[in-house]
Amino acid sequence: MDMDSASSVVLQALTQATSQDTALLKPAEEQLRQWETQPGFYSVLLNIFNNHMLDVNVRWLAVLYFKNGIDRYWRRVAPHALSEEEKTSLRAGLITNFNEPVNQLASGIYSFACSLWSHHTDCFLQQVVAGEQAQALGSLERTLLSLKGSWKHTHFSVGLLSVGFLNALLDFLEVHPCAFIPLIQRSLEFAVSYVFTPAGEGLAFERFTVQCMNLIKTIVKNDAYKPCKNMEDSKPESLEAHKIKTAFFTHPTLTEIGRRLVSHYFLLTEEELAMWEEDPESFGTLTDTWHTATNPCTEVLFLDIFHNYSQTLTPVLLEMVQNLQGPTNVEDPVQLLMKDAVYNAVGLAAYELFDNVDFDQWFKNQLLCELQVRHNRYKLIRRRVIWLIGQWISVKFKSDLRPLLYEVILSLMQDPDLVVRDPHTQRMSLSLNTPSPVDDFEFRTEQFLPYLESIFSLLFQLLQQVNECDTKMQVLHVISCVIERVSIQIRPYVGCLVQYLPLLWRQSEEHNMLRCAILTTLIHLVQGLGAESKNLYPFLLPVIQLSTDVSQPPHVYLLEDGLELWLVTLENSPAITPELLRIFQNMPALLELSSENLRTCFQIVNAYIYLSASDFLQSYAEGLCKSFCDLLKDITNEGQVQVLKVVEIALKVSPVLGAHMFQPLLPSVFRGVVDGERYPVVMSTYLGIMGRVLLQNASFFSVLLTQMAGEYNQEVGQLLGVVIEMWVDRMDNITQPERRKLSSLALLSLLPSDNSVVQEKFCGIVNICVEALHDVMTEDSDTGTFKDCMLMSHLEEPKLSDDEEPPTEQDKRKKLLALEDPVHSVSLQQYVYEKLKAQQALMGDQGFGALMETVDTEIVRQLQEFLQGL
Repeated sequence: MDMDSASSVVLQALTQATSQDTALLKPAEEQLRQWETQPGFYSVLLNIFNNHMLDVNVRWLAVLYFKNGIDRYWRRVAPHALSEEEKTSLRAGLITNFNEPVNQLASGIYSFACSLWSHHTDCFLQQVVAGEQAQALGSLERTLLSLKGSWKHTHFSVGLLSVGFLNALLDFLEVHPCAFIPLIQRSLEFAVSYVFTPAGEGLAFERFTVQCMNLIKTIVKNDAYKPCKNMEDSKPESLEAHKIKTAFFTHPTLTEIGRRLVSHYFLLTEEELAMWEEDPESFGTLTDTWHTATNPCTEVLFLDIFHNYSQTLTPVLLEMVQNLQGPTNVEDPVQLLMKDAVYNAVGLAAYELFDNVDFDQWFKNQLLCELQVRHNRYKLIRRRVIWLIGQWISVKFKSDLRPLLYEVILSLMQDPDLVVRDPHTQRMSLSLNTPSPVDDFEFRTEQFLPYLESIFSLLFQLLQQVNECDTKMQVLHVISCVIERVSIQIRPYVGCLVQYLPLLWRQSEEHNMLRCAILTTLIHLVQGLGAESKNLYPFLLPVIQLSTDVSQPPHVYLLEDGLELWLVTLENSPAITPELLRIFQNMPALLELSSENLRTCFQIVNAYIYLSASDFLQSYAEGLCKSFCDLLKDITNEGQVQVLKVVEIALKVSPVLGAHMFQPLLPSVFRGVVDGERYPVVMSTYLGIMGRVLLQNASFFSVLLTQMAGEYNQEVGQLLGVVIEMWVDRMDNITQPERRKLSSLALLSLLPSDNSVVQEKFCGIVNICVEALHDVMTEDSDTGTFKDCMLMSHLEEPKLSDDEEPPTEQDKRKKLLALEDPVHSVSLQQYVYEKLKAQQALMGDQGFGALMETVDTEIVRQLQEFLQGL
């Protein structure tokens, strides 16, 4: 179809086809139907509907014929398919003429825009993968043009295409950052133009904005685009990407991005302010997690941009702060919102601004005054100032200013209306009591104690007043922090909280995350109450029972905190109770899980042994042995050590009962020693267990040795020789001084002996003893004599520093146990002397002298030096 002659003919037919006269309408429709398969017909239609001077009805009919024809004849396999030349011409015509003023004509062209976008996107991705950079850039240009086309008329639909395209770009950028380098410039231009210039105002919607910001952020922080500190060590690709970024992010561009992030995207919306008035609790919760996707994305982009270009952006932000100095007029909502946004930026960039902001002076001269403005409209600034101080307190805030801040917070919390209307007020204590990563700004308990009673009382009142689960969780978190920081000094003030928590637990049956917060509070409460926590058992033990029962659905959420609560309850228990003992019925199923909580499970088992070995082992040792045997079949070396430590502790607490109850596990320990376990930590634990049995339960060791001799088909004496030899050979695997001393005591316990095997290994036993003496003996500078540094006395009561926690009930039990433990009650020096003397008495001077000649002379000299004066 000849374009020039055909245009007027087709235009006439379209005009007649819009007529109400059937005499004109019917022939025109028939003629148009015949032209549908004529080459060039759709190019003519394109020219007609692109002519904005023509009648809208005519142009609309041209769009309909164009759209229907494209649907029918665009595919290559269709009968009368359009030629590739005409398709190329149609694409070009559509891309360059996306300025249709009539919306109805534009939702008609949209379907073809979709096909254009899809075609060019596919081409772009294929060309990038193939390394055809020039062609890929061309396809990218055409893809972006097809997105821009008719944006104003098909905002939502084209926006979805844009998001899809940006998703494709982001995926490609993350997987193939180097191949993306030629696209950096154009991608940044596209994203920045829509998000940070007037060109995008009123056009970009939330998901599109988020993806544009993500694209900018990913390019800015991509490690592949950063040169090494020594430029000569950088890859050419990194240098090229860095060059492109540097050329794009000019001072004016960065300044505009920084200003618009803060002054536009950080501003609270009318919807957010309305929510604050209608439901302040929900607002407080949602602004912590942000109920829109844009805000957190905006803040992350701000932080990444600020971190990478702080030299440019710091003066920009400080200028914005300077322009807002002094109290803001409460009648000026725009300025109030702007100050909120700027303070938000200063809080987010606290670490970057460390050297540029004198926060202490700003607090005293400006922020403190703003906290004291009580006008209702100023709640926006009070809330932000409190949050801002929380951001800076661990960065740059003099400890001497904390009492002043405590007083201000107390003042705010004592006004019920202010607390409700300032959702961040109740969270201020969290910021004030969180351990600081900077030593100079650490929390000081003595500064906080004068305010403890008032703040804790107000926090408890707030916990009762609020309704939202998230808010209750926040308040409980603050309460937990307070208890953790002041430790036992919380005891006089927790009565009301102790009475209220059971009610809150019942009310939160459908809210597992709130129950997790209650568990955390209980953990700190038990630690603060110490032995007095036994009064909580009627509530505490059922909570632990439910939280750690894997047959109950809530355990999925509560198990980790429930196990921690179980452990601290045992550690602070003054005595075992039947109810506390009964909870252990939950443990076998937990051990079967072999989850990341296994270490805590072993700690709980150990705590029961320390608390009441007799009651516990008699009730549960058989089941534990079975669980441990199953675990040891398929467990890591670290897990194996945890199992063995339980046995070791049981032997330490009760040598006879422990050996009897864990008898099924001891043969595998014996085999590990004889066979020379290769993993040092496991071998060390094996030797620790063997040492306990040999030293503190010699009769059981004899029975075990006889049993194993039968298994190995060896004489008892011969197998004993193997054990001693392996023990001496692998002594270096034992790194803990306590176990090294234990090994020495255990081997020495074989003396005096007329057993030829023991006498044959005498040299090795003496060598081990001298090594251990070097470990544990310290010289008294006053007398010049040696003493065993591991000996403990009932009279020793170490003084606690301000930073140390008071001992738990379990700490006290361990101390009493240590006083009876041979490692801490027997002098190795004296024991060596006595055993050698006994061996000498048994053998006589001549025989003993011959035995000592088997020992290296240097070892003998060191031994004599240690035993001097005895």
